[in-house]
Amino acid sequence: MTVFSPNPDKAWVEKFFLLYSPVWMASMAMMMLTGWDESWGDTALLCHGALTALPVIVIPALIARRFTNLPWHQSYWVKANLYLFIFGFFGNYFGSEYFFDILGMVYVYPHVSTELDSALVGSGEQTVPAIMYAYTHVYFMTYHATATIALRVLRNSGLPAMAVLFPVFVFLIGYFWAWMETKAMANPMIASNFYYEKMEAMLAYGSAIYATYFVASFPIYYFLDENADRRWTLTQTAAGGLSASMLTFFMLDFAAHLTGGL
Repeated sequence: MTVFSPNPDKAWVEKFFLLYSPVWMASMAMMMLTGWDESWGDTALLCHGALTALPVIVIPALIARRFTNLPWHQSYWVKANLYLFIFGFFGNYFGSEYFFDILGMVYVYPHVSTELDSALVGSGEQTVPAIMYAYTHVYFMTYHATATIALRVLRNSGLPAMAVLFPVFVFLIGYFWAWMETKAMANPMIASNFYYEKMEAMLAYGSAIYATYFVASFPIYYFLDENADRRWTLTQTAAGGLSASMLTFFMLDFAAHLTGGL
């Protein structure tokens, strides 16, 4: 059974992403356990975000030559990071406004002064701390890497009705990560900084709305350099990230029409 990509340049990056996942999770856990998120100022929090996210770029850049002779602009680690940066930027800059106004997400970071979010989308009652862009990059790295591996195993399993099962599994994997992130992050240790107004509704129903991110993105990201003879260009990669972002935008807005909020 094929677990990692048949493209060697993609396979080693997938393995690195999996190995780094417990590291960023430990970094976030340390933040919660120590209360740094409440005591640190803006600069310290920005440094923590950078130190958590930058290894996803820096370490592959330093070790890539051990695994591939491709020039940097053709390497999967560059394209994966480009895609995740674009999609994560959308998720914070525009998507957070739906989380604030529809899903009842609340940020309270009185020590944070560096913020970045949409000027026109949403009510504008809340803003997005810049640190969230760094944290989202590693979150989405893990979600997309594990989803790609799971979907690859599914596609190679020989199960019938794959045309039906594939989108079902995309949603289930997306819902799993949406639920897990909500449960893990909106916890009593950081309740003074981050919480949902209706936690149980968010877990049950809001997670399905959050999963629209991944319904849009997982199938596109899956095919990024999946075969060595069909490598994407940087332009195609950026187009993929932008396409996933726009699809998510539409689905979030449709969800807002249908639910009106939790």
